[in-house]
Amino acid sequence: MKGLSTFDIAGRAMASQLVRMNAIASNLANAGSVSGTEQGAYRALRPVFATRYDGAAATVDVASMARTGTPERKLDPNHPLADATGHVWQAAVDPNQEMVEMVETARAYANNVEVLSTARGLALDTLRIGK
Repeated sequence: MKGLSTFDIAGRAMASQLVRMNAIASNLANAGSVSGTEQGAYRALRPVFATRYDGAAATVDVASMARTGTPERKLDPNHPLADATGHVWQAAVDPNQEMVEMVETARAYANNVEVLSTARGLALDTLRIGK
């Protein structure tokens, strides 16, 4: 990376928040799902961010996606996926936590949109000065 502009930095931050929002949507879609095995149960997706430096400027990228949480074992002998002991494994997703993450992500994305809008406005004002 050489010579990151405000537009580059805000754009990368927005792209990272979009990945985060997609992970949250996937987590919410799978909340409450069950599996017959602990290994098959859904675990929440979390993006792992990495800071990228370019001299005095820094931006963020998604380095990887991690699976988090431990599925909960529940007794439900009438469920078609229940194992021999009558247990199923419920997804390791807390819908309340995901909603908080969603609000935080939406605010971070909106802040970066505001940065882009302000930078664009300043650039246009600078061009008008020359006329």
